[in-house]
Amino acid sequence: MYYPNFNEEKKLWQKGYKFVAGLDEAGRGPLAGPVVAAAVVISDFKKIKIKNINDSKKLSEKKRNYFYKILTSHKDIEWGIGIVSEKVIDKINILEATKLAMQKAICDANIRMHANNTNRKIDFLLLDGNFRLNINLLQKSIIKGDQKVISVAMASIIAKVTRDKLMQKFHKKYPQYRFDEHKGYPTELHIKMLKKYGICKIHRKSFAPIKKLGLAR
Repeated sequence: MYYPNFNEEKKLWQKGYKFVAGLDEAGRGPLAGPVVAAAVVISDFKKIKIKNINDSKKLSEKKRNYFYKILTSHKDIEWGIGIVSEKVIDKINILEATKLAMQKAICDANIRMHANNTNRKIDFLLLDGNFRLNINLLQKSIIKGDQKVISVAMASIIAKVTRDKLMQKFHKKYPQYRFDEHKGYPTELHIKMLKKYGICKIHRKSFAPIKKLGLAR
């Protein structure tokens, strides 16, 4: 069987759920910057003729940017973004921040859908991972959902490209850290820059590598 596919969405559509949202995040592992989530709702899968969609981690940066432009402008795809800062991550932990980002993405998608048609609202969630959101919406968690479920894979692309764009902006503000290259992940270059310059305002002080280096303050 070819993955990712529409199987999960089709099962739910057949049960009467009209607006199924696939959700994924980008940025749980980095030492700096926000965590970003995206929600994607497909109106009519028969009109989606986009080939070779996949989990963002399996695509090159060029391919991700290519799909991002198509997905965010496609008339049969609704989407939303949720962003939670490093300050909130430090306060409530990365898992809770990820859940919060997903809830924000759902709200953003609903606002966009409502603007186009007042009767449209997300009625089921497909989540990448093994956790649930504490909200009053039916949902299903799928481990490696970004590799199996098409709407989740689409969400992974939108979340990743959105976050990468944010990190490019942070690079202009803090060029010495080279956020344009590693996007805040704990690469050898990033650790080297941390040892040389210490932390900046967007570093996650609660993360173990930052603490281990004795940089949290």
